[in-house]
Amino acid sequence: MKKYLFSATLLLFSLLPCTDINAGKPQKSKVESTENSKDHSLPVTEILFHFWNSSSKRVLVAAHRADWHAAPENSLPAIQSCIDNGVDIVEVDNKLTKDGYLVIMHDKTVDRTTNGKGNVSDYTLAEIKKLYLKDKDGNLTKERIPTFEEVMNLCRGKAMVNIDQSYDYWDKVMEVLQKTNTTAQGMMKSGHPYQKVVSDHGNIFGKIAYIPVISLDQEGAEEMVDGFLGKCPAVECCFKNATPKALQLMQKIADHGSRVWVNTLWASLNGGHDDVTAFKTNNFKDTWEWLIKAGANVLQTDHSAYMVKYLTEHGMR
Repeated sequence: MKKYLFSATLLLFSLLPCTDINAGKPQKSKVESTENSKDHSLPVTEILFHFWNSSSKRVLVAAHRADWHAAPENSLPAIQSCIDNGVDIVEVDNKLTKDGYLVIMHDKTVDRTTNGKGNVSDYTLAEIKKLYLKDKDGNLTKERIPTFEEVMNLCRGKAMVNIDQSYDYWDKVMEVLQKTNTTAQGMMKSGHPYQKVVSDHGNIFGKIAYIPVISLDQEGAEEMVDGFLGKCPAVECCFKNATPKALQLMQKIADHGSRVWVNTLWASLNGGHDDVTAFKTNNFKDTWEWLIKAGANVLQTDHSAYMVKYLTEHGMR
């Protein structure tokens, strides 16, 4: 299993313009704090090395919809803020315009996040580029909706990208990744079982990082986990309750050479060890650290800058 993942690592690194991975040895992060200096980013080759090596002790941080505290969600400045703060992975969401372009938008409509109205699919690219994005408080900004291509160009050589809500746009996503020379940095995901993924897209494992999303509470969870064992660099684990069975499945995933990815966004995704609880109680030991002790080594959060700082100061990066 580990041999398969190592082969995939070599393939992904071969797609990058820079391929120095320091002779296959995990590198310590150069990030010391997110407060004093502007740019804490690592070369993407180092991030990829840690991502594809589950034995690395570095806990990777993924930013949900980028740094929406600093700039409008899914915007280029929000992504740049993640890069500056040393975030390893930026999560974005794709939607398709009427004329076939991928643009970054979480919702099906533009109502919540822009000064426009209606479905993304009813806009051409030229039309949607006229809209302005809102910040987290609903205030209009000067920022525009980016295309997926613009995002990948910004992230090239700097961060991995968790490409969410994009399974139905697989071919278009791959076209952009190849055009921007960022295939190694992208990751696709879905909640589909192994057989459907292979039926839809063939043997894509080793060609791009594919992350299955599995609810460990659901019936048949172990069978779904078994289908992906040894084939994926990470498995996204969701669980409403931290049952012994859920924890056993997380350990099983880790034992087969994959990282254990957990979303800390809200309680139903992680057995109550979430961002909201952490900040409300000012207790990160029983939330973020609890998940790490339970085996999680990729955490996707709504507070990426603070998580990088916290994990760095506590020796987890």
